[in-house]
Amino acid sequence: MIKKLSLISLFTMLPASFYYAQTTVFAYLKDADGKPVEKAQVDLKGEGNGVSADKIGYFQFVDLKTGHYQIVVTKPNFETKTLEFDITTEKRKDLGVITLYSTLTGADQGLAILDNGDDEGGNQSSTVGLLQSSQDVFNRIASFDLGAYWFRPRGVDGRTSENILNGVSMVKSDNGNVDFSNWGGLNEIVRYPEIASNHSPSEYAFGGASGVIYKNTKASEYRKGFQAVYSITNRNYRQRVSLRYTSGMSKSGWAFTVMGAKRWAEEGIQDGTFYDAYGTYLGVEKKISNNHTITFNAFASPTRRSTSSPNTQEVYDYRGVHYNSYWGWQNGEKRNERVRKAFQPIFQLQDFLKINKNSNLWTSVSYQFGKDRGSRLDWQNVQNPSPTYYKKLPSYFSNSIDYNAYHNNTDPALYATLEAGRVAALSDWQNNNEDVTQLNWNAMYKTNMSNDAVDQADMAKRYGLTGRRAKYFLVDDVSDDKIWNAATHYTYNFSDKSKFLLNVSYQNYRSEYYREVNDMLGADYVLAVDPFAQSNRQGSSGLYDVNDTSLAKHVGDRISYNYILRRQEVKVNPGIKFSTGNFDVFVSGLFGYSTSNREGLFQHYLYQNTSLGKSQDFNYWNYGLKSQIVYRLNGRNFLVYNGAYFTQAPFLEDIFINPRNNNYAAPGIKNTKINANDLSYVMSTPRIKMRVTGYIVDTQDDTNVQRFFADGLSLATSTNDENTGVADQTASAFVVQTMSNVDKRNMGAEFGVDYKILPTLSFQGVANWGDYTYRNNPTVYFASDVVAAPYVAYGKTNIKGMKVGGTPQKAFSAGLRYSDPHYWWVGANWNYLDDNNLDPNAITRSDEWIQNNASSTPYTNLTQEKIDYYMRQKKLPSAHFINANVGKSWIFGKYYLLISASVNNILDNTKYITGGFEQIRNSNGNVDFENDYNSKTPNFAPKYWYTQGRSYFVNLQVRF
Repeated sequence: MIKKLSLISLFTMLPASFYYAQTTVFAYLKDADGKPVEKAQVDLKGEGNGVSADKIGYFQFVDLKTGHYQIVVTKPNFETKTLEFDITTEKRKDLGVITLYSTLTGADQGLAILDNGDDEGGNQSSTVGLLQSSQDVFNRIASFDLGAYWFRPRGVDGRTSENILNGVSMVKSDNGNVDFSNWGGLNEIVRYPEIASNHSPSEYAFGGASGVIYKNTKASEYRKGFQAVYSITNRNYRQRVSLRYTSGMSKSGWAFTVMGAKRWAEEGIQDGTFYDAYGTYLGVEKKISNNHTITFNAFASPTRRSTSSPNTQEVYDYRGVHYNSYWGWQNGEKRNERVRKAFQPIFQLQDFLKINKNSNLWTSVSYQFGKDRGSRLDWQNVQNPSPTYYKKLPSYFSNSIDYNAYHNNTDPALYATLEAGRVAALSDWQNNNEDVTQLNWNAMYKTNMSNDAVDQADMAKRYGLTGRRAKYFLVDDVSDDKIWNAATHYTYNFSDKSKFLLNVSYQNYRSEYYREVNDMLGADYVLAVDPFAQSNRQGSSGLYDVNDTSLAKHVGDRISYNYILRRQEVKVNPGIKFSTGNFDVFVSGLFGYSTSNREGLFQHYLYQNTSLGKSQDFNYWNYGLKSQIVYRLNGRNFLVYNGAYFTQAPFLEDIFINPRNNNYAAPGIKNTKINANDLSYVMSTPRIKMRVTGYIVDTQDDTNVQRFFADGLSLATSTNDENTGVADQTASAFVVQTMSNVDKRNMGAEFGVDYKILPTLSFQGVANWGDYTYRNNPTVYFASDVVAAPYVAYGKTNIKGMKVGGTPQKAFSAGLRYSDPHYWWVGANWNYLDDNNLDPNAITRSDEWIQNNASSTPYTNLTQEKIDYYMRQKKLPSAHFINANVGKSWIFGKYYLLISASVNNILDNTKYITGGFEQIRNSNGNVDFENDYNSKTPNFAPKYWYTQGRSYFVNLQVRF
């Protein structure tokens, strides 16, 4: 501070022409009680190390030229606050009083509180040009505490969000999701994004209904020096280490930041899982002049990890919530069949140009490439090897006994066999015979390596192949991405109270999808012929690619499917912000165009005219309008309205029903239309921070696609008798269920409060009361690799009025946080979640499901009362949890040390179901379905994911 003041005195002695048009910017830092905050670090992004606030909370920057600036204010036990401002021709710019809160609080909807008057904020300045990186208490708790239990604010699909990294979108065109593992472990690089919550407008992109997250990673914005972090946890990984170095801006205008991180676990909290992930970052910044900067950013995060299975309640009852069916013992080690390997580096170049004192132009170019592969077991002409395959569970034998009794099959030998199977299976599962309850790798190797003379003779006769055919083998499902992005962000400041913005973006997405042989498990080759060919089409070749006559495949060879998805998209997003009187207004528009297609590289034997080559182009125009109106009742009370109406083109995986095999699209697929509105009352005083919001989000013409592996698919039917419907063959296969033209309404209220009981003690409370429902009966389609049709149309599905699944619709949280002046804190909160439902299985609730194909009338065993009973939605149990956290920081000269710890689910509640799905079969509602449904342990019961129980996270950070 003394150095800064002496510089002011020095410059007053220089000729005026030297410092003409240079400005001093200053402000005061205070806490929520109006007391000065001393020793807070204030960094001016891109301008070196920054300054520290003095004993009265005062700080200043001198000799700033005209331009656009950002400052970051940090202090242990206080929120990190990011502010931006513009300098034109003024000699001194007063930012007023900046209030720092002891927890991550602040006015919602992007409002940053800067006081230019008394403690009541009577002279509240305009919010135009200001931003805040921290979230309000509701959004923070919803993200970190409730979000750990799959709570989704407002129930809105995350595919309607926008995630911007260094100016370009990270949303993938295939499914609309963001793969955060591409920068996994680099917490300190991407920690403080700027967030426009829900459907509020953003300066950087139009976004959707679930927010815009924007982050720039300029090398000079990080604190100069080293930062080392070590963490231990019992979650998906066990340990994490990272090291970051930042050079600061040199006199020649160069800045560098490098970081490396590693996360790993020999076994995670779920049985048989492991984690091995790296994260690396390189940031280079060149300051060409005060008005021109270029940055280069590179992210490379190779990842290798395994996953865990969803299971029926029967399986959890036997083996507990950490049970995982995807692993088994091999040579004394646990081997998991589901392993994901990904390496898709990102390279980005940005140009920051200040055109003149009023306008700025930021331009970005990004390229991402690489492969994401996931392994799984496959098999031919043998039983599903999964230990949880329904025919291996005790329930199958019990239900088979009941089935035969119902159908008057009285063979004593059959009953004896089934009872013996039930007793043996029950003993195996209760006593955890891991040869049965886990994958039996040894048995699969033995099957493949046995000298099956009959099979070898058959292969030689039919295909001219010699050697041992793989009946069990591992495959990799691979996506090979090549993604170009370019974007421009232009701003023009008419004045301090009005601004024009323009964002233009372009994405070129190309990804090749294929399956390749990973491991033949001791066999000599894998046969590239569909094992269900005779059921699908008798006498057909069964070739996945009729142009490939090399039927013996080996490790690395492609099998089953191979195709390319392409999409190009352009978005234009103009916006204007202005203040007038007590109003702040932000209006943002959208004009967009996308074109998508599929190109098949295999000519599938079932779809020889529609599988090979390019499909038609699917072209969509998008448009939209967002607005935010803030009315300042006074400096501490606000009314905030956010409104949005926009369309969103379907993603690639929505368009093509079964892209693995053909070019068919869902009939009548169209743009999704979203109409969202909310109204908030926001209060921000030294003692209380509060937001109350009512919201309604209407979605029309949406496309809902579910892809998963299903058991018990009927391939053919030997009789049309409505009371039997006995299937010739059942299969376990990949299936796709598509609902088109889906209408939904998400409405409810949010409440968040942060009340300061004492200067160091705060109460934080959150409540969400939602009602998310389907508003129509959409059309449903079914497709599968084992069904000899492009898709099967099931007509309308009767889900109108049912709840949208995937998130609790009622959520509450209450907690206390103590922040001691000596830089330590402790907090705890209670969380309650309710009204969580499984998404309804559309096929089970379709008219086609209850029809007898022979008579085109409902099955005689089904009454309307039974239909209503079977179609009722599965509601999951409510639950409550207690979380706690504690931390302490120290400063030893140039060294900063922070240790923090958190524990979730302290009471170890393992009965909460975080999500799941109803299993699907392309069968009908005959008596066998009815009997299975009413069983205590149905063969095709829903599959669930459970909360993982008590978990902890301990973090040690050192800066020097």
